[in-house]
Amino acid sequence: MTENGLKTDIRTDWSLEEIKAIYYKPVLELIVEAANVHKQYQATGEVQVCTLLSVKTGGCPEDCAYCPQAARYHTDVEVHKLLSQEQVLVSAQRAKEGGSTRFCMGAAWREVRDNRDFDKVLDMVKGVNDMGLEVCCTLGMVNEYQAERLKEAGLYAYNHNLDTSEEHYDKIITTRTYDDRLGTINNVRKAGISVCSGGIIGLGETDEDRIGMLYTLSTLEQHPESVPVNALVPVKGTPLENQPRVSVWEMVRMIATARILMPKTMVRLSAGREQMDVTEQALCFLAGANSIFTGEKLLTTPNPDFDQDKAMFQLLGLSPRKSFKEETQTVC
Repeated sequence: MTENGLKTDIRTDWSLEEIKAIYYKPVLELIVEAANVHKQYQATGEVQVCTLLSVKTGGCPEDCAYCPQAARYHTDVEVHKLLSQEQVLVSAQRAKEGGSTRFCMGAAWREVRDNRDFDKVLDMVKGVNDMGLEVCCTLGMVNEYQAERLKEAGLYAYNHNLDTSEEHYDKIITTRTYDDRLGTINNVRKAGISVCSGGIIGLGETDEDRIGMLYTLSTLEQHPESVPVNALVPVKGTPLENQPRVSVWEMVRMIATARILMPKTMVRLSAGREQMDVTEQALCFLAGANSIFTGEKLLTTPNPDFDQDKAMFQLLGLSPRKSFKEETQTVC
């Protein structure tokens, strides 16, 4: 990754064979390499702290096999209409006081529609942006015009995960295509919004599928600014309710490979963190993770709360990354 101690250009021309060679390295060797890349390109000991709020819950027409918000599955998730702007701003203020610098809003929609609910979300984006937080949304598919409206409202980032490899995708979701996912990412990028896109492991995929997803992400014309790595949290009532828990070593391997392939990207240790102890999370940070979600829930699944994460940060010597750091550095 370096020549004579200097950073090399960020690559978007990785081959599958190159990625396989990285992914299958002995895990300790892989961690060391990822840690060295991380030190070259990122501020070590600095972690982006994000909070995710479900602003519209349940009733989704999609058939994502992992998701308790799909209307067709019988889960314990209660359907809630879109929250009010006041409710969202109260949650954003609480997140800010808890140490978060990015506030993400998720709606259980297949796609954005040009209606009053979207107008309300735009007002939420404006309100949270005015609080000095980076604002992120995950609202399903968006077209170019909708992405531009979100950008004008002050949206900083848009999350649209690939979920898995193109080859495994139709075993998990049939109500939209892989190209639909890539189209939304392209629309977001055109609008000048930061891209957040990663996936989930533990869906019954193979290592080859995990490599395939990383290949797609790392060979986009521009790497996503954020790549969440989620471990499936099986939910009763969904088709994947009996999937076994992903091991920490699987998470470490994914995080470390993502870090090497996409050195400037924020690699987020996302869903599944509730089942990890501090030692396991520390391994993920060592392997290159530098972003987390904090707060009681990730949309509908459990997550460590602010106090737990503050204690972990103190123990590991971690500090929260400031909002809009890239922009501040550019101005300076």
